[in-house]
Amino acid sequence: MEDILRPIYQERASLKSTLGILLIEKRKNTSANTDTFDYILFVIVDEAEEPVFLKHYTYKDQKAALHIVQEKQLKEWLLLGTNRKVVDWLQNGKVLYDRNEYLYNLKTELREFPFYGRKIKIGIEFAKLIRRYVDGKAFFEDGHYLDAYNHVVHSLHHLARLEVIEQGFYPEVTVWNQVKYIEPEIFKLYEELVNSEETIEKRLELLFLASEFLIYSRTNTGSQHLVEIMKERQGYWSISELMEHPELAHYAVDLSVLLEYLIDKAIVEVVETETKGYEVYHRNYQAR
Repeated sequence: MEDILRPIYQERASLKSTLGILLIEKRKNTSANTDTFDYILFVIVDEAEEPVFLKHYTYKDQKAALHIVQEKQLKEWLLLGTNRKVVDWLQNGKVLYDRNEYLYNLKTELREFPFYGRKIKIGIEFAKLIRRYVDGKAFFEDGHYLDAYNHVVHSLHHLARLEVIEQGFYPEVTVWNQVKYIEPEIFKLYEELVNSEETIEKRLELLFLASEFLIYSRTNTGSQHLVEIMKERQGYWSISELMEHPELAHYAVDLSVLLEYLIDKAIVEVVETETKGYEVYHRNYQAR
């Protein structure tokens, strides 16, 4: 199949915008890494009309997909963790073309995972974790146990990814396989939630108790990125100023919930300033 695909990737390699090309082959017994395709041609470009461009091909009984991805989009996926298959592709794909060692350097960065990049990812993951945990607990208290269960599963997943990132690794598609060896306690919680014979209400009740401690013990690490940014200047921040910060913008809708959690834990404090309205105040935030 590689021979059949050669004219396609050679054409892409001849373009000045192409930084690197990888070939990813479907592994035995699993098609999750390639979205059921036998082969993936992954092309990274520095400029393109659109962030992602796809083409599908068929040859006899095999199928292949061409992914052309703008470097900016790739960096966003790696930062936000919104396309985890890409990490697998970069780590395990066969290099077909590498302009100025772009892929070599990118693979090295993934392997070494610079601390600065980890700090931002930890902050974003922690914000997602708090959002899922808070929403799940609210559903639980209202008696909506299936909705609570869904949020708790996601919160555990974010907790697992957080632990993997803290240890200096990029979370893979098979994150639970990583966590099983890195942090067995979190893996055990997940197993108990999924496999326990207790009622769903009892399972959730026990899990919220256990999760609360695990989350609290990671609060300083999880909030470090946000707190350091808030301390970059004297005084307080409005919510709009925080949302407009280029790094905090990645927290999106989870930032407000994270701030409330940190206020509750006395890491952030509220600073009220007057408005023109009687007894109505602006709500601002300052790291303690």
